[in-house]
Amino acid sequence: MVLKHSGYEMTPSEHLDATFIALADPTRRAILARLATGEASVAELAKPFAMSQPAVSKHLKMLERAGLISRGREATRRPCRIEAAPLAAANGWLERYRAIWEGNFQRLDSLLQELQAEQAKLQTKDQ
Repeated sequence: MVLKHSGYEMTPSEHLDATFIALADPTRRAILARLATGEASVAELAKPFAMSQPAVSKHLKMLERAGLISRGREATRRPCRIEAAPLAAANGWLERYRAIWEGNFQRLDSLLQELQAEQAKLQTKDQ
């Protein structure tokens, strides 16, 4: 299966890779956080950063390639919007591993309880 976002064709695995690569950068995460509050223009998104508008545009291209944002057209304004589907896909991928992590934590909790019970028995014998 091939997915297409903003003219880029990718397999689901490549799409997930692009999402995680895009999310790896703090500037791009900050841009997404801003877009979570509503659409914004490139100039509005560039304002809080100590970088040029072209540099911000490169970050936006990476986010767009991953499908995390889309760009509209309103006269001369090109507002950016956050797209939730790639984040949901990344979350779904992570959720598959949550069960493994939770199982490991439950086993550690059980072991800790056993060790504490043994320690309590030893302390009772010593008294």
